[in-house]
Parts: sequence; C-alpha cells; structure tokens
Amino acid sequence: MNYELYFVPLQAQTTLIRKTDTPMKYALVTGGSRGLGRAVCLKLAAQGLPVIINYQSNQAAAEAVKAEIEAAGGTAELMPFNVANEEEVDRAFEAWTETHPEDYIAYLVNNAGIRRDGMMFMMPTEDWKAVLSTSLDGFYYVTRRCLPAMLRKKHGGRIVNMTSLSGLKGLPGQTNYSAAKAALIGATKALALEAAARDVTVNAVAPGFIETDMTKDLPVDELKQQIPMGRFGRPEEVAELVSFLLSDAAAYITGEVISINGGLYT
Repeated sequence: MNYELYFVPLQAQTTLIRKTDTPMKYALVTGGSRGLGRAVCLKLAAQGLPVIINYQSNQAAAEAVKAEIEAAGGTAELMPFNVANEEEVDRAFEAWTETHPEDYIAYLVNNAGIRRDGMMFMMPTEDWKAVLSTSLDGFYYVTRRCLPAMLRKKHGGRIVNMTSLSGLKGLPGQTNYSAAKAALIGATKALALEAAARDVTVNAVAPGFIETDMTKDLPVDELKQQIPMGRFGRPEEVAELVSFLLSDAAAYITGEVISINGGLYT
C-alpha cells in the first residue's frame, strides 16, 4: 500500500494518510456471520485484509464478527443481501462501489449455503429450489459482480467456492445439497479455465463434517466412528486452507477441489 506524508500542525507530528487514488483490495465472504464464514473472516482479517462480511438476516451475529475483527486491529464492513436474490445482490454491489470508487474486491469466498435435508421422494419443491438457488444462483450473482475488476487488474484475483463432501460422493437425504455442491464443482473448473489467462484463480474447498451450526443436528457420535481421525473438523482448520488458496503462495493452483475431511473420503 502506498502512502503520502502530511504534516498535521495541531498534533505536531507526521501522520500517514492513504492516497485516495491507491485502490484497496478487499475480501468478500458470503455467509460470513457464522460457522465457516465467520472463521474465514477472522483469519483473513488477521492477515491484514480488509474484510466485507455478507449476511442475509442475522445482523447481530455479523456485527459481532465485525467487532471481533476491529478489536484485534483489523478492518471490516458489513454488506447485507440474500445471495439468491439478484436484485439485492446488484443493489448491494452498486452501493459499495459508490462508496469505494477506487477499491475492488480481489478475494471472494462463496461460502453461503443452506441445508434442507430429506428423502427426495418426500422433498418439497421449495426445499429443492432453495438449496440450489443459494449455492448456484448465489455463486453466479455474486461472482459475476466481482469478476470484471479482477480481470482488469494486473494482479488478478482469487476465488474460493465452498463445496462439500456431499458434492463429491453424494449423501443420502441430501439429494438437493449434493446436486448443488456437485454443480458448484463443475462451475469452479469451468471458470478457472476462463479466468486463468488473467491470473485469476478459482478453486473449491470440500469440507467433510465440521463443527458448525449446519452439523449440530447430525448424529455426531455415530458419524465420528466413520471418520478415520475420529473427530469433526474445526472451522479454523477450513479457514487456514481457504486463506492459503487466496494467498500469493497458491498463485499456480487453479481449478482444483481440495478436500478437508479427516480421511473420510479421499
């Protein structure tokens, strides 16, 4: 980041002020108020990135993440919208661009997702559509707003899509979720090929069973017996992997799906 020196007579000291024409590279995490999204936000902020926390309705949780980041000396903003609602996404990005005319989102984590489990022959249409819309439409609506700036900038950008073990192997009772996450894997691989020439990487992370709100209603003790490591993963462990894929150290990795599942499925 470039700085200019300005003298502030009232304080009788030299103060560093950021040049207004120097763009800041932000990280946007969808579904960033809880679970994996929260852990990713905290990790990226700890590494010095200004973080945009997206959430749909739980403002209190999002405010808590923002406060935790700021208390540790980081920078965070809130950007509420429903990733599955095209108009909400567009309005949110237009508003952000107006207040950040020189900045851009260089790091995108498409984390927002929902589960509505059930056997397919009994699954309501709304449960099928809601799960697919959140993962797939959300990926499309958000990513297409971030891509143009990433492609224009010399230093490219980084995109990480949060998929799932369910999208790799399929899980009973999750036909909708498995379909959504498997499709997101295909989209990851295709977009990686489209964006590679501009040094924009696109990868996917496929967690297994992780200790979050989305797994708290599962038969934990039974499932642990199936995991070679004998435990659920921690959100912070997933955040470490996401952080690496967003870093310069991962600049030659694109189009990959990286599992983090304790050996459950490899």
